[in-house]
Amino acid sequence: MEFKAPNTLAEQIANYLAQQIMTGHIQPRERIHEARVATTLAVSRASVKEALYILERWHLVDITPRKGASASQLDAQHATELYDVYMHLLLMLADRLIDHWEGPDRITLLRKISKVTQCLNGNTSVLAVVEASFEVMDSCCEVVGNPYLTEALTNFKPAVSRAYYLSSERYQQDLERTEAFFRNLTKAVLERDKAAMAEQITRFADHQKRLIVEALSPDSCPQSPSPASA
Repeated sequence: MEFKAPNTLAEQIANYLAQQIMTGHIQPRERIHEARVATTLAVSRASVKEALYILERWHLVDITPRKGASASQLDAQHATELYDVYMHLLLMLADRLIDHWEGPDRITLLRKISKVTQCLNGNTSVLAVVEASFEVMDSCCEVVGNPYLTEALTNFKPAVSRAYYLSSERYQQDLERTEAFFRNLTKAVLERDKAAMAEQITRFADHQKRLIVEALSPDSCPQSPSPASA
């Protein structure tokens, strides 16, 4: 997953560890040793500690007093809880977008949505589609201008990307539904139809949640990345 260009060393470390967690090289509940990471990356333990707090904010790491940090759990139940909250944040964003967007915003939003469509129709990875979708979300956040909502959605990006990564095979088979969702959602927003907007987001989010839960169910084939100690 790609993030905005980091401004601090701690953010660079957080990006590195986030990639390890999202791709499964650091497994759920696996301990992340500050000293080991500091040695591997040739950085200070203070920078690693700061990075772990960033990862905690991104819902990728749990920090327990006197026990340290470990990768957060991600099973069917946790994925359901994650996606339920994320869906409600998206509903809030879309509701406010309908209230706030003006003529000049239309071009920017349609350009971002067009990029998603190009990804869906091209030979690109699921994560490329997810990243393009996040760009649409970011543009919507700029139009709405609510810093608290923007922060909440931004902090959910890595955890949502992690869930998509683990269910990418199932998601890849369902890209037509994703294209239809963006087409219908765009129509609802441009027509300022809040009922249609809420229906599109709720139905699509419930479907995506089912895909992710199926992928994380115990009877699914688990991902087997090559181990890498942080």
